[in-house]
Amino acid sequence: MVKEYKIVLLGSGGVGKSALTLRYVQGLFVARYNPTIEDFYRHHTRLDGEEITVEILDTAGTEQYTAMHQLYIDHGQAFILVYAIDNKQTFQDIGPLINQITELKKSKNFPMICVGNKCDLEGEREVNRLQAEKRVKEEFRCMFSETSAKDDIGVVELFKNCIRMISEFQMKQQHIRRQQSRKKSKNDSCCVML
Repeated sequence: MVKEYKIVLLGSGGVGKSALTLRYVQGLFVARYNPTIEDFYRHHTRLDGEEITVEILDTAGTEQYTAMHQLYIDHGQAFILVYAIDNKQTFQDIGPLINQITELKKSKNFPMICVGNKCDLEGEREVNRLQAEKRVKEEFRCMFSETSAKDDIGVVELFKNCIRMISEFQMKQQHIRRQQSRKKSKNDSCCVML
């Protein structure tokens, strides 16, 4: 049986969510910006010796179609939160997205990666990498990465890390359920002696 993983990309318009997705799924970079409403991709690959299918939902920017975000979040097993390193506002938009995910998923430990895209634009950088990484790890409590869809830097690793995070999260959830089930069965199996 082929395992399936569901990843949702969220972030402001123009940060490169579609570019990252197309680079990963098709190995292509499309330079022109064409605003996305919603694109869905299925990608078959191998990871850690296992055949898998990755479903990727590429969403509209945070300022557009915000009513659809709840549907996106319900769909996802993990989230890639994308900002552009050359646009400080796009980094500021990440915090409210994380809050929305943690509220809807009822977990602060849900698989999420915050990624600064367009690291090929170092000369135009507005978001300091070290400060962003510190905030992401300490305040947002999620993994941090920088990528370039254009130059194919860190894209495959980003998706692989996301898939591994889903797998680890699912194993932890199964372990918790087994422990709860054991506790319940111990509590249910008491006997009264007369």
